[in-house]
Amino acid sequence: MRKFILTFALIVSVFVGLNAQIDGKAIGLRFGGFDGYGAEVSYQHPLSKANRLEVDLGVNHYGFGLGGVYQWVWDLSDLAPGFNWYAGVGAGLGSYDFNDTKHDFGIGALGQIGLEYNFNIPLQVSLDYRPGIYLIPRIDGLYDGICLSARYKF
Repeated sequence: MRKFILTFALIVSVFVGLNAQIDGKAIGLRFGGFDGYGAEVSYQHPLSKANRLEVDLGVNHYGFGLGGVYQWVWDLSDLAPGFNWYAGVGAGLGSYDFNDTKHDFGIGALGQIGLEYNFNIPLQVSLDYRPGIYLIPRIDGLYDGICLSARYKF
């Protein structure tokens, strides 16, 4: 039991030491996957030194969606200064018309994991994966996407 507690404490201390310093706010575009689902306006707001909130509003050929994700950010500056990775959980809502005969409003849960690079100029680029599931109503269950983002930092 002592070995388990010591190992657990060591792992937690390593992750606490790797927390990234979030510089400030950022706004830009999050290009919704590589399958033509459009783009989202994306805004990131810092909540602490290593946590932030990302809010995205997007429109695609099916309708619109609004998502909010609470993110934990970790430093990867050993690769190169400016690299971070992040993971988060959140919720989304949207209005969708999938087959031109049925229009639905949905509420769901989503997750996110990604890699970002912060340039020395006020530019941030990121690549992330975001899976989700509609809970109310259950519209075809799961969805996901890989997205590329470019944001202006201020």
